[in-house]
Amino acid sequence: MQSLSVIVLAHNQLPYTRACLDSLLDTRDVRLEVVAIDNGSTDGTSDWLAGRRSAFARRGMALHVLRNEENIGCSTARNQGVERADADYCAFMDNDVVAADPAWAGGLVAAIERAGGRALAGPKLVYPMPPHRIQCAGVGISRSGRVQFRGRGQARDEAEFNEPRECQALISACLVFPRRLYAEIGGLDEAFDPIEYEDLDFCYRARAHGYRVLYEPSVELQHWESITSEGTEKLPNTYLIIKHGLLFKKRWRHVFEREDGPADSACRWRRIDVPSLRGRRTR
Repeated sequence: MQSLSVIVLAHNQLPYTRACLDSLLDTRDVRLEVVAIDNGSTDGTSDWLAGRRSAFARRGMALHVLRNEENIGCSTARNQGVERADADYCAFMDNDVVAADPAWAGGLVAAIERAGGRALAGPKLVYPMPPHRIQCAGVGISRSGRVQFRGRGQARDEAEFNEPRECQALISACLVFPRRLYAEIGGLDEAFDPIEYEDLDFCYRARAHGYRVLYEPSVELQHWESITSEGTEKLPNTYLIIKHGLLFKKRWRHVFEREDGPADSACRWRRIDVPSLRGRRTR
């Protein structure tokens, strides 16, 4: 049985972190450990994480808690998590993701192993409320560098998004990769701190080293979307998207402008309103 370290980064938004970690307790088919990083929270996240270790221990799992006194950025904090990880595989997971399927981890690890081990894999991400429309089914990059979340807003059973396929990139809401990849390419680039484009850059760097990027639709996880970053006070999202988008384009234009990515017109962002977690009961 393979082992997997799930790296969950949290800055405030404790109800979502609670739902995320509690859903991981039902994970099967892998030996699981969780590395939870409290990135300067002020809402009791750190104390709750410390008190949750026993629940994981009762399931034969480890919960490691790292605490940063301030928000040091997504890339830097996740790199801390990978350095603490002990498993064969690692998974980045946003704290607003719920693993509703206990077989999620085994399914993504199996997809990587079917590819000979040199791959990254991501699930079909769906919204948490019925009818669970698609949030992201892998990422496409147009030849001008525009980003497409494949399937966004489409029905979860849409045939086009229920076939495994190789993608240009994946988002780090849930992204599984072999632990040894870090030794080969290094961690997430901290030039993309505090957030935005670090996951797309990571996928392109992995591809440059011969790794495949795989979308595995048999695995579905629920994702509220943007909660992780919205927990950060005064985070200039629009500015960071522009700034880091320009860095990504400068670095990888020589690749994506020669790829058969989506048309620019297919990359228009579709706004979807998602109800909050307030009032939802979690164990």
